[in-house]
This record gives sequence, C-alpha cells and structure tokens, in this order.
Amino acid sequence: MKIGFIGLGNVGGKLAGSLLRNGVDLTVHDLNPSLVAGFVARGAGQGDDPQQMMRDLDVVITCLPSPEACEAVLRQMLPEVTPGKIWLEMSTTDAEAVKRLGAEVTAKGGAAVDCPVSGGCHRADTGNIAIFAGCDRPTFDRVLPILTTMGRRILHTGPLGSASVLKVVTNYLATVHLVANAEALTTAAAAGMDLNTTYEAIKISSGNSFSHVTESQVILNGSRDISFTMDLVKKDVGLFQAIADQTGVPLEVSPLMVQIFEDGIARFGERELSPNIIKRLEQATGLDIRAPGFPAEMVDDEPEAPGFEVVPQGRQPGGT
Repeated sequence: MKIGFIGLGNVGGKLAGSLLRNGVDLTVHDLNPSLVAGFVARGAGQGDDPQQMMRDLDVVITCLPSPEACEAVLRQMLPEVTPGKIWLEMSTTDAEAVKRLGAEVTAKGGAAVDCPVSGGCHRADTGNIAIFAGCDRPTFDRVLPILTTMGRRILHTGPLGSASVLKVVTNYLATVHLVANAEALTTAAAAGMDLNTTYEAIKISSGNSFSHVTESQVILNGSRDISFTMDLVKKDVGLFQAIADQTGVPLEVSPLMVQIFEDGIARFGERELSPNIIKRLEQATGLDIRAPGFPAEMVDDEPEAPGFEVVPQGRQPGGT
C-alpha cells in the first residue's frame, strides 16, 4: 500500500517518521521544503502536490494546523478521489467540517476517516501515541494496520466526525489540567512548599493527571517546551466551546479557559509555548516557578511496540 503524508509539523512529522521507520512506502509533502528534504534523505518519496498524491497513492494522510488548511488541501485532492482511495485526517479539526468534507470523498467512492492523536509529541515520536478513528467499521478494519504503525492504542470512536469530537473533549481537559497545575504549583510555592516535594505529592495523589506528569515537569525545568503553542490551545478550547454551544450545554469553566488563553496571547504572543500560561501567575506574584532535576523536554522511554485496538468497556471486540 502506497501512503502519502501531508503536513510535517510538530506532530505530523513524528507520525510520518513512524511510518517511514517501519518500512512503509511513504511519500511526503509540506510547504516547508527543508522538512520534505529531511524525509527524502531518509528514503521517502517527494510529493509534487496534494492532487498528484491522491492520484498516485492509495492513502493520503493530512495533519494540518487548522480546519481551513484541511479543507484547502482536500479541495486539491478531491478531483482525484476514486473508488478505493482513502483520506485519513489526523488534524485536530471541526467535526462538522470533517463530516461535510468526508461526505464528498465517499460520494466519489473513496473512504474518509477522522483520526486525531492524543498523548503528546514525545509519544508521537516513538509510535506510542493514542489514535482515535471515526469511520464505519469496514473502513476502520482497512486502516487499522496503518494506525497501529503510527500509534499504540487505537480506539474506533464511531462514525465519521466522532473522533474529532472526542479529541476536542480530551484537549479541553488537558487545558483545564494545565491551568489548574499552574495555579497549584504557584500557590504551593507562595505557601513556602518545596516544589520538588510538591511535584511528587501531586504525582502520587488523587490530584495527579497526565498533564501533571508531563507539562508540570517542563514548567518546573523552565523550558516550558511541549512543542505546543497558545494559539493552538485557544483553537482547541474554542472548538470545544462551539460543540457545547451547538448542543445547548451551559458551560462555566470552558469560557474561563478561553479568556485565560486570550490574555496569555495578548501578553506573550500567540506562538508562546502553552505551559508558559503560568507566567501570568509568576508576574502577578513575583515568584519563579522552577525547581532542579526536571527535564527540558519530555522523552518517551516506553519501548516501541505494535499497536492494538482498544475495546471500550462494556463492548465486544469489533463493535462500535
């Protein structure tokens, strides 16, 4: 099977790297020629443009920064969609948009899957990231070998668009945890607590979270580097808020998250690393929330292993 990958950024480049590392016949494309050149030097083919890639390849994967970018690329590919072609959308995007675009793909005999990832760039780099997949079951069975090459835990979430909804839900929770961890660490420091001890207390307690054991470490190091920026957080929380608005859920915490990151962007810039949202509290208190012994970036030390399908609790394997 010949696979194309469009979008070699922080996440896409790592996912494409897993495909290439595992011997997949891979062709890549990106607006940044240096990123493409790096993959070509490692054995990948160079795609001329999205239209040519859809014409010549079996599967084309997109991993792009916005719903608008995704639609622009699909518009180029759509004339070459024929029966048997597959479009895998791995961006964090709008569920309604991916359903609308996916319907155009299926109308031409192709198959569409929204399959965003979750778990951090460090796990995308090792093939140990989680992947959600929204599509019909027969299509899921076709793409599962591709997904298990890029990720460790693969969850079939239901029909097209369902994966994008759940990705936005999980990103929203990660944002809440990040802001809460920033407040917890700053308050502990203000109360005179040792921050190394504070980190361990949270880690072994009911207050622990995935965000704490990853983002809190780079916060305390001072690098604040998780390869994710404030504008992307604002986009993700905005997508979550839009789902709540569309479904009539009267949220209280979500609008506050939007306000906090709008303020962070106004102060530090939209491309500021997202964990530096804690700088708002550092400025307000005069405290420096750092501690010795923490890494500058997260590294996944779990050995790469074949991926597998995660079966939801209460469901049977192969069900939806």
